[in-house]
Amino acid sequence: MNENLRSVNMSRTMSRMNRHRMNPRRYITGFDGIRTLAVLGVIIYHLMPASLQGGYLGVPIFFVVSGYLITDILLQDILSRGHVRIWRFLGHRMRRLYPAFVTMLLGTTAYITLFQRSLLTNIRATVLTNLVYVYNWFEINHGQSYFDRFNGESPFTHLWSLSIEGQYYLFWPLIIGVLMVIFKKRSRVFWFMMIAAGISAITMALLYDPANTNRVYYGTDTRMFAILLGSGLAFIWPSRELSADIANINRVTLDIVGGASLIAIIWMFFQMSGQSDFTYRGGMLIFTILSTILVATVAHPASHLNRVLTNPLFKYVGQRSYGIYLYQFPVMIFYESKVKNIGDHLLLNSLIEVALILIVTELSYRFIENPMRHYDYSRLLVDLRDFIRKPKFNRVTTAITVVTTALFVITAVGFVQQPSKAEANEKTELQKTIAANSKAADKKNAAALKRQKAAQAAAASHKKVATEKMETKQAEAKLSSKQKQVEKEYSLKPQVVLAMADTDLTAIGDSVLLDVSSDLQDVIPGTVVQGRVGRQVTEVPSIVNSLKSQGQLAHNVLLNIGTNGTVTNDQAEQVVKLIGKDRQIFWVTAHVPTQSWQNAVNAQIEKTAKKHPNVHVIDWHARALNHSDWFAADNVHPNNTGNVQLTNLIANRIAEVNNN
Repeated sequence: MNENLRSVNMSRTMSRMNRHRMNPRRYITGFDGIRTLAVLGVIIYHLMPASLQGGYLGVPIFFVVSGYLITDILLQDILSRGHVRIWRFLGHRMRRLYPAFVTMLLGTTAYITLFQRSLLTNIRATVLTNLVYVYNWFEINHGQSYFDRFNGESPFTHLWSLSIEGQYYLFWPLIIGVLMVIFKKRSRVFWFMMIAAGISAITMALLYDPANTNRVYYGTDTRMFAILLGSGLAFIWPSRELSADIANINRVTLDIVGGASLIAIIWMFFQMSGQSDFTYRGGMLIFTILSTILVATVAHPASHLNRVLTNPLFKYVGQRSYGIYLYQFPVMIFYESKVKNIGDHLLLNSLIEVALILIVTELSYRFIENPMRHYDYSRLLVDLRDFIRKPKFNRVTTAITVVTTALFVITAVGFVQQPSKAEANEKTELQKTIAANSKAADKKNAAALKRQKAAQAAAASHKKVATEKMETKQAEAKLSSKQKQVEKEYSLKPQVVLAMADTDLTAIGDSVLLDVSSDLQDVIPGTVVQGRVGRQVTEVPSIVNSLKSQGQLAHNVLLNIGTNGTVTNDQAEQVVKLIGKDRQIFWVTAHVPTQSWQNAVNAQIEKTAKKHPNVHVIDWHARALNHSDWFAADNVHPNNTGNVQLTNLIANRIAEVNNN
C-alpha cells in the first residue's frame, strides 16, 4: 500500500516537473508598463513634489513586481528541478544589477570629489554600505530624511530601496526552499507570507515617529511587506499556470478589478503625502495591496489590462527603469546645485533634468548594462590575462580603460579626502549665525513671555492698537531712545514702533525664522521664537498644541514655514484650525528659488488666506524678488540687509491688520 502511494506521489511530482519543463516562462509585457508608472511617479515626485505628493509610492510598486517575478522564477526552478539553483540565480542578479550600480557609485563619487566636495562627508561608508546592500540601515542612523529636500541632500539617498532588494535577493532563495520543505503546499506558504507581511506593516505603524520617519521609511523590517505581498502572490498565482482560456465573466471581473486598482493607485499618487500619519498607519499597506492586485491582473494572460500597459514607449522606459531610477538623483542634485532659479522656471528645468537622466541612462544601458549582462564571466580571468600579455587597444578599449582608471583613481582620492568628523561638523558662517541667533532667541523668549502676559492682562492685544492713529509728532514724542534707534534702523513709522512694543507674537518657523529672529525680537519684544533648522509643516500642529496647553500661544501667530518642502491644503487647514479663529495668523511666503516647491507653497498660502479672514499673507517672496543682494550665498537665507527688510515687512503687516 505504502509503495503504491509513493509511486502515485512520485508520478504526480514527475508529471508536474515535466509540465513546467515543457511550458517556457512567458515575458509579461505589461510589467514594463507597471515599471513605467512606478518610475514616473518617483521622478515627478523628486522634480515637482507639490504636483505629485505621493509619487514616492512608486517604490512599493517596484517591490511588489520584484517580489512576484523573483518568487515566480524560483518556484519554477523548484518545481522543474526540485531545488533552487542559488548560485545561478545570484549570478544572474549580479550581472543584471551590479555593473550599472558600481558605475553610478564611482561616477557620482568622482563628480563629488572634483566639483562638489561638500558632499564628501561619510563618502567611504556610503559607498561601501551600498556595495554590500546595507545602505538603508546606514541611512537610518546617519542619513537625512527622504522628505528633507533642502539641507545638503545626498545624491545617494534613493539607494536605500536597492539595498532592501539586494538583501531580498541574497536571502530569499534560501528561505523559499526552507518554507517549501516546512509547509509542503504553496497555499500554506502563501498564508505564512501574508502573516509576515501583516507583521511588517504593523511594525511600521508601531515604530512610526512623526518627528523622524527614517526608521520606518528605510527599515527592511518595516518595508518588507511590499516584497512579501508580491512574493506571496507568486505562490497562488504562478505565471505558468495562468490560462488565457477563462469564462467571459471572469475576464470582465479581472479587467474591472485591475482597472479599479490602477485608478486607485494613480489617485493615491496625487493624494497620499509622505508626511501624513495615515501613510504609515495603513495607507502604504493599502496602496501596496492595490499594487499587488494590479500585478496579479497584468500577469494574467486573459487580462486586457496587460495590453493597455503594453506599447513601445512603456517597453522602452520599463526596460530602462532600473537605470532611470539609479541615475536620477545624482543628475538632479548636481544640476540643481548649479542652477539657482529652479522654482521660477520649474517646468523648463524639470524637462532639462529628465532629458539628462534619459541620456545618462541610455548610455549606461547600451554600453554597460546590456554588454555586461551577456558577458561570460567565467572568461574574466582569461580575458584579463590575455589583455595583460598582449594589449589590444582600439577606440573602445582605450576609452573604457581610461574612464575606468580615472573613476577608480578619483574615487580613491575622494575616499582619502573625506573630511574628519570634526571637519564635517564645522559650521559655515551662515550656520554659525543661525545657531547664535537660536541661542539668543531662547534667552529672549523668557522675557518675551512676561511681556505677552502683561499685554494679555491689559487686554492690549485684543483691542485695535490706537497708536497707529496718533499724529507722527505725538508718537515720536513717546518713543524711548532704544525705540528711536529701531525706528531709524528698520525704517518704521513711530506709530508702528509703538504698536509693536505692545504686540504679543508667537513665531513658528525654520532656519529663515532663526536667521531673522534677533531683528524680529528687537522690533517686537513680545515675540517668542519657536524655530528649528529644517522644520517642515508637519511639525507645526504638535508645537501649536503644546503652546496652547501651556497657555503660551499668543494672539498673533507668525508662520515661516515652506522653505524645506511642500505644504498641502490639508496640512495648511489643519494648522489654521488648531491655531483657532480667535487669533491672527501671519504667514510668510517662501523665497527658495533653488527649489521646485517655492511657487506651489506660496500659492497654497494665498489660497489659505483667501479662505480664512484671520490668515494674512506676508509676501516676502514678492518683496525680495530681484534683490539677490539681500541674501546669503544660498539665495534663501537673508543677510543683514535682508533681515532688516523682512522685519520691516512683518512689523508693518501686523500693525496694519491690528489697526483695521
